[in-house]
Amino acid sequence: MFDIDKREINLKHPPYIIAELSANHNGSIDTAKKTILAAKESGANAIKLQTYTSDSMTIKSNKEDFIIKGGLWDGYKLYDLYEEASTPYEWHQELFNYAKNIGITIFSTPFDEEAVDFLESLDTSAYKIASFEIVDLPLIKYIAKKNKPILISTGMSSLNEIEEAIEVIKNEGCQKILLFHCISGYPTPTAKANIRMVEILRKKFNLEVGLSDHTLDNTAAIASVVLGASAIEKHFILNRSVNGPDSDFSIEPHELKELVRTTKNIWEASKSKEFVRPDFESKNKIFRRSLYFVKDLKAGEKVSFHHIRRIRPGYGLPPKYYDQILNRIVKKDVSRGERVSWEVFDD
Repeated sequence: MFDIDKREINLKHPPYIIAELSANHNGSIDTAKKTILAAKESGANAIKLQTYTSDSMTIKSNKEDFIIKGGLWDGYKLYDLYEEASTPYEWHQELFNYAKNIGITIFSTPFDEEAVDFLESLDTSAYKIASFEIVDLPLIKYIAKKNKPILISTGMSSLNEIEEAIEVIKNEGCQKILLFHCISGYPTPTAKANIRMVEILRKKFNLEVGLSDHTLDNTAAIASVVLGASAIEKHFILNRSVNGPDSDFSIEPHELKELVRTTKNIWEASKSKEFVRPDFESKNKIFRRSLYFVKDLKAGEKVSFHHIRRIRPGYGLPPKYYDQILNRIVKKDVSRGERVSWEVFDD
């Protein structure tokens, strides 16, 4: 069983919704708190941070290798981007306390062992492994030793790389693993979301699978629920017009509310795995077609196609008996509008 803070995450429950704060605090702890509150009020189950420093991610260098080329962060030096986007360590305790006080689960993505130790000191509920870190097996092993729920994004990964990460975790005795199908594009075009990977990952690894979604709307996230996504992660911001590193592919509070509402409805609508008909349909069977006499007949007369029709309502014999009724002899008088039933025939 996979659970976070005693909330089970599986197909027996509505999708677990994670709001990713990431860099959307834009350097303000007050904004971070307001974003956490908005996530709670929008119905998210959890808020997720990222725990790193620019020095734990890279080195300060002007060499070409360390300058981003193309995409949303074109021209940024890696060090400068991480310095701008990071959530200061000194904020974490206050943010963890705040989230717990208002009743929303909080956890984080660590990017090195020091961050793991720091999050342990805050009693984090779970750990998220970012797509870019799925190949950092020593870090994953270190996290697995803490024996807490682990969520893994799989962007850019081969099946073999995913399998290696899972094996490292299980070898440390940790069994609580939730995979996230993820496309590491910022943003990702909806047409490239490839959400059927949710089914593939679930079948291949026999684990709960969610979607870490970087598309610009909720279409892929909503559709993924039908394919078996038991959790959804979206970057979350108070207002996209505030320019920040992640603002372009983050959703706002009204969109998060709609995501929570719609994914729950889709889960309700698709959770049955059997061919069943709901009870409330039964009362509408009367509006099916059935056989009725449309002309009067005297006892002893033969039924022709002029005498009966397949019409609504559905109280008469089913239309499948139409050919069997033709040319039969009625044993009593029948009138127009009377149901066709076996009782009016000799045999």
